[in-house]
Amino acid sequence: MKKSLTMRGLAFSALFGALLVVSSYLNIHLGFTPIPISLENLVVMLTGAILGPLYGFCSVALVVVLTALGIPLLHGSGGFALLLGPTGGFVWAYPFAALLIGLLLKRVKGRGVVAFVLTFLALELCGSLLLYVSGVPWLAHKAGISLQKAMALGCYPYLPGDAVKAVLAAVILVPVRQVFPVSRITGVKRMIDLTE
Repeated sequence: MKKSLTMRGLAFSALFGALLVVSSYLNIHLGFTPIPISLENLVVMLTGAILGPLYGFCSVALVVVLTALGIPLLHGSGGFALLLGPTGGFVWAYPFAALLIGLLLKRVKGRGVVAFVLTFLALELCGSLLLYVSGVPWLAHKAGISLQKAMALGCYPYLPGDAVKAVLAAVILVPVRQVFPVSRITGVKRMIDLTE
């Protein structure tokens, strides 16, 4: 039986959405590329893992939609110009990354090395590599450059940092999810496919 959204889940979704907005201001511009180093994908990883697929998706998608409507949430900017700019392909993928992370991590149980490795892999695959699937081709399109050049500008320099973020997120998540499972945070008592 499916349950409706809970007030607790919505409150945590808003909280994590606010955390995504704040993290978008903490970035380092490298000069040779329009893609900054930021903590946004770390927050997307934590959002999907802690809130689960439904609330994780809703939390991040709300920020993206409000930004598209012109509210200056991400990097202090808003509107379709941001979402259609060079970094737009990464931003569009954020909600889907949170969704997939939530779906994958609901199957990871325990606290040991295996749980840590599986958590890291889910975070790295969905919270980093998935973003490049839409982000890099869009960067190539907007900049009028080859896909290979876009990889050099928008992917390769960020891979080590993304791996560090995934390790950090896994270190945080494995013990947190033991104490605070998704059902406890979102207020959903029964385990159902979309909200756990």
